[in-house]
Amino acid sequence: MKQPLLLGKGAEANLYLTEWYGRKVVFKKRLPKKYRPTALDEQIRAYRTVHEPQLMHEAKKAGVPTPIIFLVDRKNATIIMQYIEGRQVKHLLNKVSKHDRQSLCFGIGESVGKLHEYGLIHGDLTTSNFIQDKNGKVFFLDFGLGERTKEVEARGVDLHLMKRAFQSTHYNFADECFESAIEGYSAVMNSEASKNVFLKIREIEKRGRYVAERKNADCL
Repeated sequence: MKQPLLLGKGAEANLYLTEWYGRKVVFKKRLPKKYRPTALDEQIRAYRTVHEPQLMHEAKKAGVPTPIIFLVDRKNATIIMQYIEGRQVKHLLNKVSKHDRQSLCFGIGESVGKLHEYGLIHGDLTTSNFIQDKNGKVFFLDFGLGERTKEVEARGVDLHLMKRAFQSTHYNFADECFESAIEGYSAVMNSEASKNVFLKIREIEKRGRYVAERKNADCL
């Protein structure tokens, strides 16, 4: 095995690129948290190490591309998965034409709709977690915060977080991207379900504004 190359550090895991039995793979290793009691920490990391690949497998059933899982090492809190040759959508959106950007976001919205229709929540819909391969297929990564539910609240939060991600990372065309994603989402979800989710997004946004206003008032 080659010396692993650190791809990135996350809040709960590090990603390493290496070769494993002749394949390019990514090791995702969840790190111990010193602020948690050791037994509890091991239990949490073991659960999340098993839970994430399960969600990724179910996402495939829903029609959403995810990396192939080769090995789940529960004891060492490590997942070995396929390395997707491609580019993060985060680095693509400001380099493609408006038409291609809208098409890309429409497809992402369709995939989110497929997840929600199947009863899955991604939990971290940022453009860093989407990779487009050389064939144009967009893979969804990092289901570490995902869950199984069809609750409107969870769906609304999922899409609201994606909207916030567009606004913070791609502010020049955030509205355009989110509108295209919503069009794709609506093409998959039935009209009643879509309507309920969009109303929930507005409700969540109002809550955020209310909290911000209260904080500002308290500072006066």
